[in-house]
Amino acid sequence: MDSFELNKIIAAVLMVALLIIGIGKLSDIIFHVEKPKTPGYVVEVEQAVASTNVESKSEAEEKIDIAALMAMGDIAHGEKVFKKCAACHSIVKGGKNNIGPALYNVVGRKVGVVSDYKYSKALSAYEKEWTFEELNGYLIRPAKWIKGTKMAFAGLRKEKDRASVILYLNQNSDNPLPLP
Repeated sequence: MDSFELNKIIAAVLMVALLIIGIGKLSDIIFHVEKPKTPGYVVEVEQAVASTNVESKSEAEEKIDIAALMAMGDIAHGEKVFKKCAACHSIVKGGKNNIGPALYNVVGRKVGVVSDYKYSKALSAYEKEWTFEELNGYLIRPAKWIKGTKMAFAGLRKEKDRASVILYLNQNSDNPLPLP
């Protein structure tokens, strides 16, 4: 290949590049759109306020009527939904800890107190009890409710599923708590 053919190839590549750039500039001139000084609609953005987990949890608790939520639940449905949990947790009296701690007598029990189970630091340091409200919040998305928990469960999105599982957990106890 001689240098003349090489020059023709380079010139063709440059012409294509210039043609593409030129068409882009020309279309910007022909189809010029002026941006409005004020937008057609306002996007409202909440200001992020530094808050602790306790504040956000108390806000979530205020928004949820736990008595109405528990009224949605059904123990038989809770037993079916609990099968997702049974892969890691046992629910029988005297049951062993599996990947997760045994959940018999969990409702009303202090968080992170099963003696022969190694909890994450977050759950060990969590100074609350498993009330109906705490269980509801935790079951929505465990990793978000208690930051640092090692429970990798995605959570139960449906209110009926959460209420039913909580009722099922409450039933599997020596002294079930009265419903709110």
